Amino acid sequence: MKNKVLILYLFLTFIGCAKKESKVKDESCSKESKGKSFKMYEMSEMSTLMEQMYVDNQRLKSRILSGDTIGKFPNHFLKIHSSVMTDSTENDEFFKQQAKLFIKAQELIYQDPKNAKQHFNEGVDACLQCHEVKCGGPIPKIKKLYIP
Repeated sequence: MKNKVLILYLFLTFIGCAKKESKVKDESCSKESKGKSFKMYEMSEMSTLMEQMYVDNQRLKSRILSGDTIGKFPNHFLKIHSSVMTDSTENDEFFKQQAKLFIKAQELIYQDPKNAKQHFNEGVDACLQCHEVKCGGPIPKIKKLYIP
């Protein structure tokens, strides 16, 4: 009999606490959301392209390290010259020059596969040099692309 009373007591305590906790969460959420609108972040064409280039270069790095065939130059990389940036003023002469260096290094990987590692790292250098001036956020991520 004592066990049944104890179980009933624990059950009622659990339900009571759960209801209070739920009520507190609902009130805090409604207070925070009043007067604020949620805006979904949309990446610019350039941001999307750079994310894709990063993924492509991760795959390329793996192929170079494993000695697989390099494949063909991904032509979508050339969109770096025309993609719309988040801030259009960033598309200045410095960026254009760095983009050319990056594309040249990337093309050399496919034209000269014997020196793919060197050309790949030169492409990573071009990314870093630009991001050190323009947008530093992705620098730690970019550095992970280097082939030792």
